[in-house]
Amino acid sequence: MESPAKINLGLRILGRRPDGYHDIETIFQEISLADRLEFRPSDDWQLTSSQKGLDCSEGNLVVRAARRLAGETGHPMQGALHLVKRIPVGGGLGGGSSNGAVALLGLCRLWSLDVQPALLEQIAADIGADCPFFLRGGLAFATGRGDRVEWVSGAIPGVVLLVMPGFSVNTGWAYERAAGVLTNREKNSMLKDCIENPNPLKALRERAANDLEAGVFAQFPELERIKVDLERAGAELAALSGSGATVLGIFQDRSRAERAAQLFRDRYKTFIGSPVARERPKPGSVGSAGRV
Repeated sequence: MESPAKINLGLRILGRRPDGYHDIETIFQEISLADRLEFRPSDDWQLTSSQKGLDCSEGNLVVRAARRLAGETGHPMQGALHLVKRIPVGGGLGGGSSNGAVALLGLCRLWSLDVQPALLEQIAADIGADCPFFLRGGLAFATGRGDRVEWVSGAIPGVVLLVMPGFSVNTGWAYERAAGVLTNREKNSMLKDCIENPNPLKALRERAANDLEAGVFAQFPELERIKVDLERAGAELAALSGSGATVLGIFQDRSRAERAAQLFRDRYKTFIGSPVARERPKPGSVGSAGRV
């Protein structure tokens, strides 16, 4: 099964929660970059990965998802799973959360389970803040820790260029750096309007700041230079994705994205792909129809 990446189109920090996390507002957009999670029946449990050194033990969200699903359903924790990694770890693209969510979906099939979507959503939220989004993917507005999701039909227009510098940024550290950047709810309520705007890229450019950027850029000025270079190359929107270290640029067409990518390929890994659209019967919150 494909395990897709996401980008954040804006990320506003509203405040710290009693549980130590932060309340945020953000727009998630699934993109065509994806890992692959393969499932085979087995009497035992095994998770392996194509990426050398990747933790495949209890710290991996695939393992946590499997253990939680087995506990909730009473099914033995069985299966031989292999994770083909393409999404960089610690890149702000949600690879680990996506792997956990797809593990839930794939294990339901492997184990022939009929699990209610609400239970999958709860398990996903418990194992990772971004995990519920990946149960349905596409385009969505998220609040809470990122686990309260309103899915929207369609996708953001354009072609996505990712510039991946080869190092990671710790998410917890990035939020601590941004602790003084607390915005107000009235201002943040405009973020959701961007994806309903007739010209969403223009609206996002004007309103969709990432409150993590200032702290991350202060520590990693190289990332700010990448953003500036993307803007100079004609990106309709350029931003840090989540806590980084990936910097994204959205271009009107692939030829412009290809020209921009040439500026970075001698120093960084790049990826050119598409926002992924998923149609919904109607916009709604958790519980509306989707991939689960």
